[in-house]
Amino acid sequence: MTIKERGGSAVMSWTEILGFATGALCVWLVARQHVANWPIGIANNVFFIVLFAQSGLYADAGLQIVFIALAAYGWWSWTHGGGPGSAEALPVRRTTRTEWAVLAAAGAVGVLGLTLLLGRVTDSTVPFWDALTTGLSLMATYGQCRKLVESWWLWIAADLVYIPLYAYKGLYLTSALYVGFLALCVVGLLGWRRTLPARGARTAAAQAAA
Repeated sequence: MTIKERGGSAVMSWTEILGFATGALCVWLVARQHVANWPIGIANNVFFIVLFAQSGLYADAGLQIVFIALAAYGWWSWTHGGGPGSAEALPVRRTTRTEWAVLAAAGAVGVLGLTLLLGRVTDSTVPFWDALTTGLSLMATYGQCRKLVESWWLWIAADLVYIPLYAYKGLYLTSALYVGFLALCVVGLLGWRRTLPARGARTAAAQAAA
């Protein structure tokens, strides 16, 4: 359903508006480390599945399904500290070198594979950019699930691509939403950095995670 039509083409849809609202609320809650970001995020993913499929952004549409699965993991991880039987909240920490290496390798392979797939089996006009934002977003979401402070840098990189990409596809409200996401990511990065444990505790946590 469209809110308004101009010259026979939809200017804005309820799906895009609801995606805007739930997306903004979700990022704000993540920045505040509030666990409610996960169910709100799942609702946002559902709205974006419909929106992106209609816009020919097939990798982004499929990405939302993966986001839903990661949200379930993240929800559990944030409330149980990531350990079986643990009731403690998961602490914010830095990404280890091993984690960076694995994320970079998985991201590069994923972007290459998706670019080839989208270019060959879909009518996507932006296969590489669609694949790049998908790869960055998956890396960032995993980092968010584990409360890795550098996950905000990955979101910032993804948003810098999303903003012009959505504008190019005519999703102007969604593009504007991602400008807001970019600002919230900076706020989230600064906030999470302030909650990092002391240097000694960070070192011990990193060694345990590696």
